[in-house]
Amino acid sequence: MIVVVEGISAAGKTTWCNQAASASLVPESFAADRKSQPVHGAQAAAYWTRWNAKRWSDACFIEQSCGLAVCDTDPLKLHYSWCLRQIGKSTEAEWQLAWQAARRAIAAQQLGFADVYLVKVIDAATARSQMQGDSSRTRTNFELHLRLQAPLLDWYRAIEQVFTGRVHWELSGDLKIPSMPSNDRRYAVQAFDALLASLPEAALAGIAGGK
Repeated sequence: MIVVVEGISAAGKTTWCNQAASASLVPESFAADRKSQPVHGAQAAAYWTRWNAKRWSDACFIEQSCGLAVCDTDPLKLHYSWCLRQIGKSTEAEWQLAWQAARRAIAAQQLGFADVYLVKVIDAATARSQMQGDSSRTRTNFELHLRLQAPLLDWYRAIEQVFTGRVHWELSGDLKIPSMPSNDRRYAVQAFDALLASLPEAALAGIAGGK
């Protein structure tokens, strides 16, 4: 079983993951050479898709070894491009390139959908308080991440429409992970298309014609 834990910066997801599943954790991580890579365009979309595919591969390996892999942030991570587009911090062209690259990776079984999604919803005041109380990390983009929560929740509501019963809107205080049967549409391109079609209309321009 592959579990995704999501939420904005300072929502508490990393702390929860470390406490609930340290032995089967796929930590949030970033490529060491990311700052030397293109920021925009097809090369950037391909680069980040490859990195996300690496994290998905790590999750599959841990799942095979332990029976359970818990991902601190979604390896698919297409929601980040979606959210940036929704708040005007990215362009329609960048969004198109991102989802097209992700769709190709799903078709090649290099990226996939999890079995369970645990999404932490948090109010701004609590998130800010937790951010200020955590001296272990520098969160230079914290205010941006606060703005990303509304579209992030839209994204996982769309996931919930496509994968009924697989999204849980909390991180349990007793650290229990819900058990679910395997997602038999893990690599279904049709499910990916349904996800995009379930998103709010504002970011859908060109999807039908760009596959």
